[in-house]
Amino acid sequence: MAVHAQGELAKDSASRLIQEPSEAGIYLYWLPLGAGGSYVKLNGRIFEFIQAQLERRLPLDLYHTALKVRVPEGLFVVENSWPIPNADGPSRGVVVEGPVFSRRVRRLSALRYEVRLWRDGVIADVAEAVASPQWVSQDPEQARLLLQLASYVPPLVWGRDEEATGDMWNSNS
Repeated sequence: MAVHAQGELAKDSASRLIQEPSEAGIYLYWLPLGAGGSYVKLNGRIFEFIQAQLERRLPLDLYHTALKVRVPEGLFVVENSWPIPNADGPSRGVVVEGPVFSRRVRRLSALRYEVRLWRDGVIADVAEAVASPQWVSQDPEQARLLLQLASYVPPLVWGRDEEATGDMWNSNS
């Protein structure tokens, strides 16, 4: 998601903001792209600058989203993100892996992303989240359905529009 100013996102969502999830439901977190790290932040800014030039507009702030899903069985993090170095996939709930840029480079761990369904997981840099968390649903059945469907996310190429939807596949898809 691109937003001109962090304040706009906060204004639009202030009525839905809650504290750390304690009730059943789906909670959305908005994290500034590259929060806590320079590599993703720099590449995201370069990408957005080029895209803005092509579209003849000013560059926008970029955000990454993550979900916390609380059900009676526990708390889960659902996130589409870069792999965590030096940690095996099952330990962090990896259910899908996909390539970044091109299917030909999928063997390189630096050019892969993963979808996590992580019980008692952690959202890196959650302290930098903007206007978060937002309570998306308080229905435990919707939360359970989301958890069941997470492993069915298609491993599309990150940064491409393989499904011709008019939007590229990324961490907010």
